Parts: sequence; C-alpha cells; structure tokens
Amino acid sequence: MTKRVLPASTVYTDELLSYYTLGQQGYQHERIQHAEGVFVSGDVHTNTMEGFWSLVKNGLRGAHHSVSAKDLQGYLNEYAWRYNHRKDERSMFETLLLRTVGS
Repeated sequence: MTKRVLPASTVYTDELLSYYTLGQQGYQHERIQHAEGVFVSGDVHTNTMEGFWSLVKNGLRGAHHSVSAKDLQGYLNEYAWRYNHRKDERSMFETLLLRTVGS
C-alpha cells in the first residue's frame, strides 16, 4: 500500500486482517463487513473494484488462459480501459478507431 497509495487517502476494504493497520499508517480506512452480510454502507463499498477484478479474471481465463509477469501490466491496462469505457454509447471498437484517426 505505502508504495502505491498516497498517504491520507481514503481506502475502502473488506475485513481481511492484513488491512487492519491501514488507519495506523495514516490512511482513512473504511471497511465493509462482508461476513455480516453488509456489502454497502452509505458511500462505503468494494463493488467497483470487485467488478473490475471480475472482468480481468474472466477475460484472462477466457481469452488468454495465462499471462506472464512481463506482460501483466499491459493486460491490466487493457482491462482498465475496457472497464472505464463499459458505459460508453458507442462500441469500444468504434472508440478505438476514432482515437486512431484523431476524432
């Protein structure tokens, strides 16, 4: 966390024990108690991140089957782009074509 997340950031997690020291490390830490059947509490949830990882894992399993450590960042970049454009009105293919020609 300390290498990738800015101090004083708000971090939303589930109740995994390894997250419990985040508050002591300077992060604003909000946790969702999945074990108690809570998945959203006001603005606190992990649904967006879980949706992203679901897209990544299903895509890798279905299309690529395995990924080397060398290529992992490229695949994550692709799936981040797909996830960020999932609600676009035009198709992703059309968006890519338009980006290529500068429109």
